[in-house]
Amino acid sequence: MRIPTLLSILSALIPLALAKQQKAPEPCTIFHPTTNAYYDLNAITAQPLKDHKKAHKDDRTENWHAWGYDYGTNFSLNFCAPVIKPPESAVGIEKDLLKNISAFYEYKGETYSIGQVSTEPVFRGRKLSLNYTSGSPCDEPLTRERRKLKDDDDDDDKDDDDDDDDRKSHKGKDKDKNRHKHDNVRRKSTLISFSCDQNLGTGKAHLSFVGASPDECAYFFEAKSVAACGGVVEAPSGLGAGGVFSVIFIIFLIVYILGGVAYQRTVMHQRGWRQLPNYNVWASIANLLKDLIVILTSSCARVLPRRQGYNHLPPLGRGGRGSRADDENRLIDQLDEEWDD
Repeated sequence: MRIPTLLSILSALIPLALAKQQKAPEPCTIFHPTTNAYYDLNAITAQPLKDHKKAHKDDRTENWHAWGYDYGTNFSLNFCAPVIKPPESAVGIEKDLLKNISAFYEYKGETYSIGQVSTEPVFRGRKLSLNYTSGSPCDEPLTRERRKLKDDDDDDDKDDDDDDDDRKSHKGKDKDKNRHKHDNVRRKSTLISFSCDQNLGTGKAHLSFVGASPDECAYFFEAKSVAACGGVVEAPSGLGAGGVFSVIFIIFLIVYILGGVAYQRTVMHQRGWRQLPNYNVWASIANLLKDLIVILTSSCARVLPRRQGYNHLPPLGRGGRGSRADDENRLIDQLDEEWDD
């Protein structure tokens, strides 16, 4: 293997080591693509009660509402979660999908879904947004002006009732048709744009209805909250400063050893331990360490107390084994004298 090739491969690993290993975003969270700020919209998600209690003190337990003003209806929605109490029925929505509705409105006794739940906020430029899709089927082109004229025309109540019946009948046919051609039907959607508002407390938001498309197929809202201000989060799986330095050092060490061995073996024709780069330097360092160890151990041996051997036995004399033998001889002589008498 050529040394430049080896160095290029290993040096390519350094940017990967320096890159911050962020944890995969949790639902309803996102990192800003340029500033790396962390956004967590779970703080403003309405949560249902658990055992008739809030999971957290600041949790909201009701849907968020937006007034439609001149649109003629109000809207109920939730952020990154289904609405707290799903509607019993919705136009063009199958029964098993009602629990996934995240935004809806009611008009003339009918409930219209304007989007299924989504937990993936996105950045469009500098704007944080959340998009709900797959709502109720879009009606035939019916502008807001035509609907308003129908609601304000008191002289044509009967015609309005007939139109309502015709529209309901038409929607009933659409329901049957949607069962077979669900993918080919244009459906209502919702786009929520978030903006930062430091004046609102944690878990609070101000939701306002911006408008709808002329064909009443797309609905636009603006939500102001402190959750849209961004923050900093520590990624547990990311490498800290010490970890990054360690990775760089290990890569440098590998490059140094492998590159040096390749050079010493191919260019200098060295074998054995002398293939290591700067072998003489490392050998002298090893010898120096060996000498230091010998010096330290000898110094410690002088300080430690020595074991007493036979050289430290008390001398023979008074109080020793010699004096004891003399006492025994004297006692024997005394006994002999008494025996003779």
